[in-house]
Amino acid sequence: MSLNDEKKRWERDMYDPLVTKYPERKQNFFTSSGIDLPPVMLPPETQAYLKQLGFPGEYPFTRGVQPTMYRGRFWTMRQYAGYATAQESNARYRYLLDQGQTGLSVAFDLPTQIGYDADDPMAQGEVGKVGVSISSVEDMETLFKEIPLDKVSTSMTINAPAAILLAFYIAVAKKQGVPTQKLRGTVQNDILKEYVARGTYIFPPEPSMRLITDVFKFCKDEVPRWNTISISGYHIREAGSTAVQEVAFTLANGIAYIQAAIDAGLEVDDFADQLSFFFNAHNNFLEEVAKFRAARRLYARIMKERFHAKSDKSCRLRFHTQTAGSTLTAQQPENNVVRVTLQALAAVLGGTQSLHTNSMDEALWLPTEKSVRVALRTQQIIANESGVADTVDPLAGSFVIESLTDEIEAQAKAYIEKIDAIGGAMQAINQGYMQQEIQEAAYRTQRAIEKGEEIVVGVNDFQVEEEIELESLKVDPHVEEDQKARLADLRARRDNEKVSELLGQLETAAKGTTPLMPLMVECAEAKITLGEICGVLRDVWGQYRPPTFI
Repeated sequence: MSLNDEKKRWERDMYDPLVTKYPERKQNFFTSSGIDLPPVMLPPETQAYLKQLGFPGEYPFTRGVQPTMYRGRFWTMRQYAGYATAQESNARYRYLLDQGQTGLSVAFDLPTQIGYDADDPMAQGEVGKVGVSISSVEDMETLFKEIPLDKVSTSMTINAPAAILLAFYIAVAKKQGVPTQKLRGTVQNDILKEYVARGTYIFPPEPSMRLITDVFKFCKDEVPRWNTISISGYHIREAGSTAVQEVAFTLANGIAYIQAAIDAGLEVDDFADQLSFFFNAHNNFLEEVAKFRAARRLYARIMKERFHAKSDKSCRLRFHTQTAGSTLTAQQPENNVVRVTLQALAAVLGGTQSLHTNSMDEALWLPTEKSVRVALRTQQIIANESGVADTVDPLAGSFVIESLTDEIEAQAKAYIEKIDAIGGAMQAINQGYMQQEIQEAAYRTQRAIEKGEEIVVGVNDFQVEEEIELESLKVDPHVEEDQKARLADLRARRDNEKVSELLGQLETAAKGTTPLMPLMVECAEAKITLGEICGVLRDVWGQYRPPTFI
C-alpha cells in the first residue's frame, strides 16, 4: 500500500471520526497569505516513514498522541502556583482561571512536601514559603473554595505524601458532591526522581513503591480519569542532565514503576493509560523539539515490545511541560520572557499535552500577578497568533529534526540498556550511577559558561549596570502562626476518639499488605492531618537515608 493510500486510510479510520465527534477549532486553516494548511504534511514516498513516523494518533506516536492535536483544542494552559495560605493561593487560582488558564497546578510548601504539619518544629521558618501550606482536608477545602472540581483539571506537584494529598482532594470533591469518576488531573507521585535529583523523599524505596502502586490500583476503578503518576524528567534536567539523559532516566524510572505495578498484580493495559510524564523545555530549540518526539517514539516501543501492551492507548506518552527554571537569570530579568517564549514554542512544536510557562521574576522571588499574567499570555499568543497550532507536527520532515529525533532516541535507548544491565532504575540509583552522570553533565555545562564557551545573555556577556525595578511578592511572616492556630482549632473540634481508631487501623494496614488508599480517604474525612498520617507511616517504615558515594 502506498503512503498516500495509508494517508487516506488514516483519514477515514482515525481523523474523520474524531473530527465528527470533536469538531476542530476552525472549519479551515490558512496562513496569513491564504495558503491552505492540511492537518498533516507528508514526505516523498518512503518505506521508512511508516516505521519511524507513522500518522498522528497512531503507533509509534512520533507525530503526536492525537490525530488532530491542537486543531481540535489547544494544550491545557496550566500555570504552577501556590504560596502562603490556602486562602491566598485560592485567590491566585481564581485570578488565573479568570485570565484564561485552563488547568490548575498546585505548588506545595516544603513541610507539606516532606510530610510535616505547619505546627511541627521541623516546619519552622518554611511554612508557605515556596508553595501553599496544606496540613489538613480543611486547608484543601479552602484551597479549592468556589472552584468546582468536576469542571477543572488539577495537577499536584507532590511526591512522597502524594497518596495523602490525593485522599484530601477526593474528600473535598465528595463534600462538593462531585463523584470521583468525574475528577480529572494528575498527582506527581514520582519518588524515584526524588532519590536522584530533588530530595523531597520520606520513606525507603520499597514502601514508597507500595504507596505508588496502591494509587494505581485505587484510581483504576475509583478515579479512572486521573493520571496516577507524572514520571518526571523535569527535575532531572533542572539538576543538570543533558536532553538525552532526561529522556533516558525518565523512561528508565517509568519502566521501574510499570514493572512494580505488574508485580503487584495489575495487567499493563489496566493502568498504562493513566500514566503521564513531565518534561523540561530547555534552551536548545531544535534539540528540544526532537527530544519530545524521540521520547514519545521510544516509550511506545518499550510498551509494545517490552511490556507487550495490547492497546495503543497504553503506548501513548502523554506529557506536561514546564519551561526551564534553571535557565532564568536574576540579571536583566525581562530577558526571561524571551527564553520562556522559545522554550514554550519548542514544547508546542514537540506536541505537549499541557504547559506551564515560568514568570520573568522567578529567579528573584515568588512571581507577582503581573508576571504570571505575562507568562500565561505567552502561551495564549503562541496558541492564537503564531499559527503553529494549525497543523500537526509542523517540523516533521526537516532533515535536522528527524536526524536529531533518531539520534536522541538511539542514545537514550543505549542508556536504558546500561541501566538494565546494572539491575534497573532502583539499582542504578542505589549505586549512584544516575546521580553521577547528572553531576558530570552539570559540571561540564557550568565550566563552559565560566570559560565563555556557552553564552548566557546578561550573565557572562552583554552585561549592563542595572537596578531591578520589578514589583516583588513577599509572604506575610504571620502565615506560620495563623496556620498553627487553625490546626489547634481543628484538633479541638474533631472526633479525636475516631482519629485514634483510624490511626491504629492505618498502623496495622501499613504493617501488612492491605491497600492504604481507601483508609487514607477515611482519615482525610475524619480531619486527620498530613503530619499525623506520615508520622504513623514513619514509625512503621522508617525514613530513607541516601547512600554515601565516594
